[in-house]
Amino acid sequence: MLLKSNKMSLEERKGLWGWAFISPWLIGFVLLFAIPLLQSLRYSFSELTLSPNGINLEFLGIANYQNALTENVDYNRTLAEVVIDMVVNVPLIVIFSLFIASILNQKFRGRMIARAIFFLPVILASGVISSIESGDFLQSAMMGNSGEDNIQTGLQSFELEKMMLHAGMNDFIVEYLTGAVNRIYEIVSSSGVQIIIFLAGLQSISPQLYEVAKIEGATGYESFWKITLPMISPLILTNVIYSVIDSFTDNDMTTLLQETAFKQFDYGLSGAMSWIYFLVISVILLISTFFISKKVFYQ
Repeated sequence: MLLKSNKMSLEERKGLWGWAFISPWLIGFVLLFAIPLLQSLRYSFSELTLSPNGINLEFLGIANYQNALTENVDYNRTLAEVVIDMVVNVPLIVIFSLFIASILNQKFRGRMIARAIFFLPVILASGVISSIESGDFLQSAMMGNSGEDNIQTGLQSFELEKMMLHAGMNDFIVEYLTGAVNRIYEIVSSSGVQIIIFLAGLQSISPQLYEVAKIEGATGYESFWKITLPMISPLILTNVIYSVIDSFTDNDMTTLLQETAFKQFDYGLSGAMSWIYFLVISVILLISTFFISKKVFYQ
């Protein structure tokens, strides 16, 4: 009688390593995040008042959600603005990150310094420097005085728009590209992590693939579309998801939620706004993941 082997298969070992890597997040979610998440859902259906005896909750049903969507004058407008900004910015950030990562993956002198420079926005977005930036200090220094219609800036897109329109380009494409020029500060400051992810993916592609393609007579353009893009397609999905979430973490909507909760002390309304916002983000992530994952190439 043959004894069954207790050795795990490769897929089972990969699965265990996967659980091991995400276990710190799972532990942190259960211990630190799950209870506040459920409490905010409870608050969103209630009116919360503070008293000397503690917190009083009065169940209101969906009244807070109706207030957010039909009565609050700022919520719908702010929600539409942040979604539009996300739709515009995320493709620009991903394309820009891939372009810069492809350049930084080449061999040239000062490559390490160039990589550090493009990672600086990640450092600038944290800590004390972030608070300075939120006061528009860095942005005003880089972008010029907006009160004078940005006359002093070198990033004006008026001439570029005229040139492309005269060339016969579509109005929508012209507006999108000129909008990208006007958003260059925002795009660069949001691309640091994505550049690193793309750079790691580009360095993991076997050089033999490019050598074979070159022997077969493929041009650099063909190698990019037939080798580079399919090989890093999983990272494109990763960066799209990361960029979508990152675009929703610090904007006018989060400011509105904080002001509603901690300045107006309307915790129920703030909770309802937060959950609507969360559902909108979830739907956008599901739709983008569904369509992009169909084009992802897994080796």
